[in-house]
Amino acid sequence: MIAPTALFALDTLLTDEEREIRQTVRRVCDKEIRPHVTGWFESGELPARELARALGGIGVLGMHLDGYGCAGLGAVAYGLACLELEAADSGLRSLVSVQGSLAMYAIWKYGSEEQKQEWLPAMAAGERIGCFGLTEPDFGSDPGGMRTTARRDGSDWVLDGTKMWITNGSVSDVAVVWARTDEGVRGFLVPAGTPGFSAHDVKHKVSLRASVTSELVLDGVRLPADAMLPGARGLSGPLGCLNEARFGIVFGAMGAALDCLETAIAYAAERQVFARPLSSYQLTQEKLADMALELGKGLLLAVHLGRLKEAGTLTPEQVSAGKLNNVREALDIARTCRTLLGASGITLEYPVIRHAVNLESVLTYEGTSEIHTLVLGRALTGVAAFH
Repeated sequence: MIAPTALFALDTLLTDEEREIRQTVRRVCDKEIRPHVTGWFESGELPARELARALGGIGVLGMHLDGYGCAGLGAVAYGLACLELEAADSGLRSLVSVQGSLAMYAIWKYGSEEQKQEWLPAMAAGERIGCFGLTEPDFGSDPGGMRTTARRDGSDWVLDGTKMWITNGSVSDVAVVWARTDEGVRGFLVPAGTPGFSAHDVKHKVSLRASVTSELVLDGVRLPADAMLPGARGLSGPLGCLNEARFGIVFGAMGAALDCLETAIAYAAERQVFARPLSSYQLTQEKLADMALELGKGLLLAVHLGRLKEAGTLTPEQVSAGKLNNVREALDIARTCRTLLGASGITLEYPVIRHAVNLESVLTYEGTSEIHTLVLGRALTGVAAFH
């Protein structure tokens, strides 16, 4: 028997440093996350602050950013960290993605020097948590229709509106909130505890239960002028952040798929059916072989996109291709692995159904599969089927 990734000699494409980072994150996941994640998922609760400090301690929060306490590592190293985190649970990778690639990246890319100094070192250490307020109850795929507003009142800004499906929302120390102004869409840093600002957890989730998901309400929230991110004007600001987060998903989804496939291979070897191991049947081997092929192709695509990102040539359309393909294939792998586990596949005794329902959310957030399909269609035809 060989590991699924060995079919593609994936490790030969990685540097020693990248393999070491992967192992470090895997060790932390094995020690701090895997023993507890089933309980977190079942209870719908997550010790986000404790986990943020643990993850900050190994440098994965904002690890692809330079300076301000960030590790400044390459895109592939960051992707491999996302892969290991999502192999444990999509909710944990979501925590890290939102912290580093949305909230921290927004401040790092568009913030003033004072904003960077105030927030980034503590966020990199996991001492402070951030969230990213773009999606609204009625505007997900169409952020240009947002209704949250920011108006000037003297030298201050006053924000009103609602944001929905916000990861880390109720545990965040600062929210990066995007609002419509007379100058176009602008970003604002809203500290927790600001009068008029509140966060309410979304209940009754079936997916991403080991993750904090919130509604943000802004009711006459007054902010000083220096709360605005000076470098972001228009939707290009938040969309640039989303592109960063989508890149992590390209790797992360393959982590969930790998965990499902490894679980199914081990189960099939032990499970006896008609006095023979389940793994000895042709239909089982066909499923395993097909899944290994799609996993390997997805991992090769992820590493290739990572190298393009490191070279500074990665395009948004290429990220869309990676996100669309890898999440779609990961979800298919999770569902097929569930069939191999039979009735055991629907219990939390094994991680497969947890990954499957989590990936249903990953298929939707950071751009739905339909939107990424149309992004590729626009690139291929030159005609936009959406605005």
